[in-house]
This record gives sequence, structure tokens and C-alpha cells, in this order.
Amino acid sequence: MSEHTELYGLVAEFNDPEDIIDAANKVRKAGYTVVEAYTPYPVEGLDDAVGHKPTRMGWVVFCMGFLGFLTGFFLQYYSNVIFYPLNIGGKPLNSWPNFVVITFECTIIFSCFTAGLFMLGRNGLPRPYHSIFNTPGFQFASRDKFFLCIEALDKKFDLGKTKKFMDGLGANRVSEVEL
Repeated sequence: MSEHTELYGLVAEFNDPEDIIDAANKVRKAGYTVVEAYTPYPVEGLDDAVGHKPTRMGWVVFCMGFLGFLTGFFLQYYSNVIFYPLNIGGKPLNSWPNFVVITFECTIIFSCFTAGLFMLGRNGLPRPYHSIFNTPGFQFASRDKFFLCIEALDKKFDLGKTKKFMDGLGANRVSEVEL
């Protein structure tokens, strides 16, 4: 770990998505592991270049959607067959085609709320302040600039060597970001 505890990391600014992908690949090949990229829109292949692994969000949303399906179906089953059965015209009490709409809606509601809450928790939101906001020109990260940060928590981080390495990536500028 670095002796620069007041330093958040080094940030390189790029103009094009291809440049940040190339830089991220070079950073990973150099052995840095605590790396983050900030872009104005999703860049295909950047997750792999930075080293992010796929999340389990899909499985969590699927499981909660299935739970919503079961909840919607059995809520109607219980109310129509067990709690308050009504024999109307000789129709069966468990008429599952009548249950389709509410079952579908419960599936969607459980899935959507799970996806939203899981995403907020996984991203650490809401976050009104982060050290990366101190980067010069970072307001353009939501418009047209791409930023790559090697954090000072990285085991390989050494201010002099890392800054020299990042200067060689072809960035517009490399900035030190304080905590």
C-alpha cells in the first residue's frame, strides 16, 4: 500500500472510448488491480478491460421475479379456493387462466423493485460526494470525456512510477486526486 494516504489516486483523461479501452488494457497488463473508469455512456468492452466481473444481478432479479410469480398465483389460489370459495356456474375454483394477469403483474413488480434496489446498493448510491469529483475537468465525464483512475489503495501504486506509467498512456492529462 502507498505511503500517500491523503491521495485518492491518479486519473488520466481521454477523448475517445477506444483510447480508454487501450489504456485500461495496458493498466491491467501492468498489474494494477484497483482501477475504475468513468465515461459519459456505456463503452462496450471496458468492463473486461478494467477487470470487472459480471454481477449476480440477473440471478437475483430472476429469483425475486419467480417469488413474485409464486406470490401472485398463491395469493389468488388461497383467496379463491381455500379462504372464500364461490361456486359460480359450475366453474372450477382453481381456474388458473383467470390468475394470469395478477401473477404477471406481481412478477414484474417484484423484479423491477429488486433490480432498482440491488442496483442502488451495488453502486453505493446515493453518493453526494466522492473524491473523484475533485479531478480537474471531471464535470465533462457526463458529456464527452473519459477518465481512468488508478487508486492509491492498489498494492502496486507508487506515485512516481504510476504517474510516469500513466503519462505514457497517451492521456490528455494525468491528475493527482486528493481524498
